[in-house]
Amino acid sequence: MYCMNTVSVAADNSCRLWDCETGKQLALLNTNSAVRTCGFDFSGNIIMFSTDKQMGYQCYLNFFDLRDPQQIEDNQPYLSIPCSDHKITSAVWGPLGEFVIAGHENGEFNQFSAKSGDILKKAKEHTKQINDIQTSVDLTMFISASKDNSAKLFDCASMDHIKTFKTERPVNSAAISPIMDHVVMGGGQEAMEVTTTSTRIGKFEARFFHAAYEEEFGRVKGHFGPINCVAFHPDGKSYSSGGEDGYTRIHYFDPQYFDFELEA
Repeated sequence: MYCMNTVSVAADNSCRLWDCETGKQLALLNTNSAVRTCGFDFSGNIIMFSTDKQMGYQCYLNFFDLRDPQQIEDNQPYLSIPCSDHKITSAVWGPLGEFVIAGHENGEFNQFSAKSGDILKKAKEHTKQINDIQTSVDLTMFISASKDNSAKLFDCASMDHIKTFKTERPVNSAAISPIMDHVVMGGGQEAMEVTTTSTRIGKFEARFFHAAYEEEFGRVKGHFGPINCVAFHPDGKSYSSGGEDGYTRIHYFDPQYFDFELEA
């Protein structure tokens, strides 16, 4: 199945729905504050997005059903969940569209029901802000990236903590390979510190860890600023990275990568 639409959010206080083929804007949803996260459920019928806690407005997690044009026309979600304590900094859908897993600025995770808005489960394994959450291809697991210099692997349904991958710098993004027992992580120091740090010290490499053994086995250089986002291609044969340096880089794995085995 191919996704025909995409959704985007921005600090201009909006969420927009687009036609992938034509580039035409299909819908515009206005908000009271900047929008940080967004995503389709597995059916492609429901979108969720979270707004920032700023300018006197609190953070909300909003749900719109695209099968009901009235919701879009009225700019009125069928469900809006207030998050008054700690704003959402990253969020993904769980399997079957039953819930959304949200990471917060205090390092906490909440599993929100997409029907009732209730918190189904909680987890608190990070000590600082969650910067990114990405799921495995089968949606059974998710990996988190945090300012506490680590990425962690969790079970989506139970929210149980499975593995930890440690670095010396804040982790801005992490992804799970769809075909290998590998994860890739990207980060570096805070953007405001980049001008006072050389690229050698900044550690702006993408770093590869074995998902089971938690061992680092490779690094890829290229960016001369913090890496803000990493993602595997669905076929697992390449990955991409986006950095503070303004570049997006696509990296294709050598054949030897697929034969590599980490000794226990």
